[in-house]
Amino acid sequence: MATAAGGVHGFPAALTSFVGRAEAVRVVAGLLEQGRLVTVTGPGGAGKTRLAGQVARQVAGRFADGVWLAELASVQDPAQVPAVVAAALGVRELPGTSPAEALARVLARQQLLLVLDNCEHLVGAAARLCAGLLQACDDIRVLATSREPLAVAGEARYRLGPLAVPGPDELADAERAEAVALFADRARSADARFVLDGQTAPAVAAIVARLDGMPLAIELAAARVEALGVGQLLDRLDDRFALLAGADRLAAGRHRSLAAAVQWSYRLLDEHQRRVFRAVSVFPGPFTLAAAQAVAGEGAGPAVLHLVDCSLLTPPRPGLDGRSRYGMLETLRAYGAGRLAEAAEQEQAASALAGYALGVAEEAAAGLQTSTAEVAAARRLDAEDATMRLALAWAMEHDDPAIGLRLAVALAPWWLLRGQLASGYPLLRAAAGRAAAGSGAWCTAQFWLGQTALYSGDLAGALGHFTAVRDAAGDRPPSRALADCLRGRSVTLANLGRFAEAAADGRRSLALARELGYPAGEALALAGLSIAAYDGDDLGGAVQLARQAEQITADIPGWIARVRSYFLTEVLTGAGDLAAAERVCAAGLARSRDAGDLWNQVGLLPKMATLDLRAGRADDAAAHLREALQIAARTGARSDALDVLDRCAHLCAGTGRYAEALTLWAASAAVFRREGYPEAPPYARRRHEPLRQARQALGPARTGAAEERGAAMSLDTAAEYALMLTDPGPQQPQATPGLAKLSARERELVALVAQGRTNAQIAAQLYISVNTVGSHLDRIRDKTGCRRRADLTRLALAAGLV
Repeated sequence: MATAAGGVHGFPAALTSFVGRAEAVRVVAGLLEQGRLVTVTGPGGAGKTRLAGQVARQVAGRFADGVWLAELASVQDPAQVPAVVAAALGVRELPGTSPAEALARVLARQQLLLVLDNCEHLVGAAARLCAGLLQACDDIRVLATSREPLAVAGEARYRLGPLAVPGPDELADAERAEAVALFADRARSADARFVLDGQTAPAVAAIVARLDGMPLAIELAAARVEALGVGQLLDRLDDRFALLAGADRLAAGRHRSLAAAVQWSYRLLDEHQRRVFRAVSVFPGPFTLAAAQAVAGEGAGPAVLHLVDCSLLTPPRPGLDGRSRYGMLETLRAYGAGRLAEAAEQEQAASALAGYALGVAEEAAAGLQTSTAEVAAARRLDAEDATMRLALAWAMEHDDPAIGLRLAVALAPWWLLRGQLASGYPLLRAAAGRAAAGSGAWCTAQFWLGQTALYSGDLAGALGHFTAVRDAAGDRPPSRALADCLRGRSVTLANLGRFAEAAADGRRSLALARELGYPAGEALALAGLSIAAYDGDDLGGAVQLARQAEQITADIPGWIARVRSYFLTEVLTGAGDLAAAERVCAAGLARSRDAGDLWNQVGLLPKMATLDLRAGRADDAAAHLREALQIAARTGARSDALDVLDRCAHLCAGTGRYAEALTLWAASAAVFRREGYPEAPPYARRRHEPLRQARQALGPARTGAAEERGAAMSLDTAAEYALMLTDPGPQQPQATPGLAKLSARERELVALVAQGRTNAQIAAQLYISVNTVGSHLDRIRDKTGCRRRADLTRLALAAGLV
């Protein structure tokens, strides 16, 4: 792999050698250098995906934010393409923002290569997404694989043909031909005794020629060398091609040789094995033996093992949860899906898959409700992500709320842990909309919808979801969902500055939790009340309530156990017990990292940074704040991002960078005003004295300039500014590298980029062409060494151009 600036993400490890295609790799890499969208086209089984992976590794060093793979083969609904691509890149959706918009907003400030694999069944949706991203994001490039071009303006196309096969007069050097080299390599893997020599080479040359040099067909054939030998293999291929000619749409044209290879393997199975093969093709990704039995029947085990032997399934490999999972090549999966439809078994298999997914999700959800089984449960859902997505989409498409809502609710705690709660919001909302208002599942869904909105900074939306449950409760018996939603209302109202109402709802939530014997709800209610007391300057009461929450020893959900650390750290810090606060925060942060709990990490990291700063560890504080900013950007945690900005300002003030501190505080205050909710009292209390000192140190004129600069920043620009200020490198150099080389017009362009303008917007504002803007930016990059738009933003911020 090349030494990549941003690395290669999402590509599976290459388990076999890459044979041939050197010229194809060179040409496609060159096309990517010249154009922004390259589509590799060709028939199924030609090796488009493998070629894309090889090219990606070779060119990764060109892209500061790396190369990212979005696999579309398992996506059934074209409308889901933006969401799937966003999930692959770790971009989280926000309520009220489409996945495509969220993706464009994040990628507009990055320089990366996006690889869209297997677009052919979603070509229209993929084309629309590419067109939108390429227009909005000037520094991304796209490498797509598809059986047909995307037909987007500016698209460069590379048709991937078959591997080279030896001609009749080239048998002496047959191994030099790519198709023969591939066959020999895979045959040696299947049979260590295989040798390509004077006896076998002519037969191998004939085999690869009969298979038209198609890699998948060659690999399937080579896997049978041990059982048949090359002579019988060649004879049987002749029979299979004759049988399959024109029998299926897969056998038409260029697909004829690939279809022959796949159908040949399929027809070697007995009827039970064929039925199992058809059934397991419904899985969108790797699956366990238990999963295969759940979908194909209890007797599927021996058939699965046979499918591995005949190369229709890949051998089991440990998944993210340690369970062994079988895999299926995408072409084989598509072939199996076709046979499944022909046999009228599609709905039965999809329904069985949804039932399996629901069972796994609810079993995992039960584990997520504990501290002891949480990590294992979350990793199981990590490994089953593709299956969960497909099952949830099927349930929604078939209007099956019995599965859809239960599945979405079961997945919500996992979405929270992994920072994916916002991306699950549309599905959860749609599922809840089909349930009876006031039902248990509906109430639970409303809680998670409110939690999502709160996490994303949509306080009005959060209050609406939580209040809906309160209002629907009426004379119904008390429930955990009601206790949770009252606590959610309390937190939301506190953020809105309505402290008396917040305290009342918090006390009601606590009473309900105790009445129900609900320790997790009791712990959260106590923690929330501790913050209400803290906001009211009752530090002693705040610490006492937070300590009570910590003393609940029941095996409560891990995320709740960790969120108690968040609240206790805050009140202990406010009360001045810094040693205890640091112990609690460090322990909570360590547990959050172990669990992969991004939600609590982004909350605890800023608090640890404050403790670092109090202890004189400025470098550690900067590192913790920087990590928190990066997580907040990926997960859409806007409220946490505002908290980080405030603490970054404290870091700057504490290290003598008063102008930067005032800029960040002004930016934070401006965002609060624009988003329509007041700052929490602790923010104002914490900053009162350092703010006074900073203003005094700078004087009125410099203070005004710094605060005016911050007030004009968006949250994204302010976050980029904070990332720059927390960079582990030298702090704000006196001379910005490369800036002196820029003309006045080039500085203007840099400033416009930093303000979030696209090339098209810059062109319109400056009355020049988009191509001219691109040429100017290319020269600016050459002069400054700033490769990404984020780098240019930093340059502008450091130079005071923004």
